Formats: sequence, C-alpha cells, structure tokens
Amino acid sequence: MKIATINVNGIREAVGRGFLDWLANQDADVVCVQNLKAKSFELDDSILYPEGYEGYFLDAEQDGFSGVGLYCRKIPKAIMYGLGFPQCDHEARFLQADYDRFSIASFLMPDGSDPAAKQNFMAQYQEYLTKMARKRREYIICGTWHIAHKTIDLENWADNQTTPGFKPEERAWMDQVFGPTGFIDTFREINRDAGEYTWWPALDQDQPRERQEGWRIDYQIVGPNFRRHVVDAWIDYDATFSEYAPLIVEYDLTL
Repeated sequence: MKIATINVNGIREAVGRGFLDWLANQDADVVCVQNLKAKSFELDDSILYPEGYEGYFLDAEQDGFSGVGLYCRKIPKAIMYGLGFPQCDHEARFLQADYDRFSIASFLMPDGSDPAAKQNFMAQYQEYLTKMARKRREYIICGTWHIAHKTIDLENWADNQTTPGFKPEERAWMDQVFGPTGFIDTFREINRDAGEYTWWPALDQDQPRERQEGWRIDYQIVGPNFRRHVVDAWIDYDATFSEYAPLIVEYDLTL
C-alpha cells in the first residue's frame, strides 16, 4: 500500500502547475492533500474525481483558507469529517477515511501565525490523539504538522529557536506525541539523515530543493503496532507544483 501526502498550498494553483499529472503517475492507493484554499463546489470534476480516484473534501468556513482532502482508489467504509471541536472543524483541518483494518486521515495543523490559537489547537488535538492511541483501531495520520521536531529537521536550527514551528513548547509537544502518546514518525523509521525537507520558506525554483534551506514539517504517523509495516519512505523532490514536497510511504498492507 502506497500513501502520499502533500500540502498543495492552493489546489487550483497546484493543478495549474501539474498536480493532476503527478497524481496520475503515482500509483498511490491514497493521496492526502492539505491547504486547498478553495471550497469543493468551486472545483471542476477533473479535480474532484480524477481518473481512478474518488475525492473527499472538507471545506473551511472562511473563503480561500485551509481545507483538506483525500483521493482514494478504494471507496472507504466511512468518512469522518472533523474532530468535534470548533477550531478544527470550522477551519477544515481533519478528514478521515475508515477501512476494514485501519483509518487514514488528512490533517493540517495551524501554522503558528497566531501562537495562542495554535497552542489551543495542540492542547485539544492532544486529547484526541490520546484517545485514538487507546483504541483497537489503527491510524495513519498524514499531513502538515507545522512543527520541525528535531534539529536535523531544518536548516539553521540555531537561528530558528523562537520561530513558529520550532519553538521549544512545540517541539516538546511533538516529544509527547512520539513518546508517551505512542505514535511513530514513519519517515524517521526509514531515513535518519539530516537535510531531508518537505517545505521551503524561500523556495528558489532554479535551485535543487534538497540543497536549499528547508524544514521537514510534514509527517505520516502511525501507532506502535504499525511500525513493522513501514517498508519505505521518501520525499518527492521532483514534484514542484507547491512550496511543499510530497511525503510518500509504502506499507506492507492492503486496503
């Protein structure tokens, strides 16, 4: 099973830069997308239902803001929209597809431009993650968490310790997620190298992405029982339809 996640940073703009061509060539079972910046009723059928996929979307109340989606090859048993607290649901930050054995979610954390709002979101989301970890069902949560967890996850970390996305309190929160709460960073199960990034604050399209100063703020996380199912994980640096790069993980599972 192959799952990809990508922050498109505007779905219509990404389509104009080749997102649908990229999607058609992925052979992915599920593609999680974030930051659509459009309501689903504004999108063409070519975006809502690309060949081979069924699209599911959650729209933010605010125009041109946030929004998450799932492109699924196999129709899920159920779709869960939101998490039940207003900040998440009104801003369209969580969408989950349920299959027989596990669930796959597309997730978008607030970026930290409003630090208090991000901290409030993290506190409420932590409650949900704790409950999720206690359930017998397994989860694969994919998306932009807007936090670089370790110093190897961004360039110039020493100069960014007060920057949103690398503040001590944010990193400590991720320590909880990957520590006592029990979730696993699938990418780091495969790749322990520094210099692996999914987002570039000042992306220069004329330079190779992997040589630029970036951040790894996109994740696919799973519970401890799924650690053994992670086969491979990589970042697609060749996909240039967004300021973010797709994170792709293969699992020895089937939908």
